[in-house]
Amino acid sequence: MVRVHGLEKTFKRGGFPVHALRSVDADFPRGGFTAVMGPSGSGKSTLLHCVAGLEHPDAGTVLVNGQDTTRLTEPALTRMRARAFGFVFQAFNLLPSLNAEENITIGQRFAGVAVDRAWQEELVRSLGLEGRLRHRPSELSGGQQQRVAVARALVHRPSVLFADEPTGNLDSRSGDQVLSALRRAASEYGQTIIMVTHDPVAAARADRVLFLRDGAVAGDLADPTPDSVLSWIRRLESL
Repeated sequence: MVRVHGLEKTFKRGGFPVHALRSVDADFPRGGFTAVMGPSGSGKSTLLHCVAGLEHPDAGTVLVNGQDTTRLTEPALTRMRARAFGFVFQAFNLLPSLNAEENITIGQRFAGVAVDRAWQEELVRSLGLEGRLRHRPSELSGGQQQRVAVARALVHRPSVLFADEPTGNLDSRSGDQVLSALRRAASEYGQTIIMVTHDPVAAARADRVLFLRDGAVAGDLADPTPDSVLSWIRRLESL
């Protein structure tokens, strides 16, 4: 589904180059759930942003269904993000003047695309948002707001869902509900999930964990558990 090869990204800070990504190679299979972890400054958010087309890499390729997105024009990349990608961030990014249902469907309404009501109802039911659709964000808990954001990211049936610290602002119960929704998106709906997180418990809900250090791939852990993830993190931090 998503293949990254030779990805490079350098920023300038205080006049000095900072190598955020160094020849990163990675595959993210269809229907797979991958967590991306690493110490602060390891390049994990930069990797997610480059794969999602939110930042342009300095070198390398990002293949989505065989198409190199680094060669797309900005209008074509914008269309791909709108149609094939979904996004969930630490900040909920809901419009305060709209109710939950309007926030869920806002992307499709702006694009002039008909909403699949049966699919929307299934998402709402699976995310436990029944009875909350007429509420505005200020009337919802943090966990409910993030589940609205997940529904918004999934309602157009994206091929790939990008999540950047999606449980960072949530308590453990609300975070577990959001992670369960992402887990179902991969296991039941066949969507590719790429999630940046610092939480070993969250990472353990994924199929695998890709570890970065100093902008390079430092390891790949299959069938993670909180303990095995924590062991990897301690090892990286001790290097």
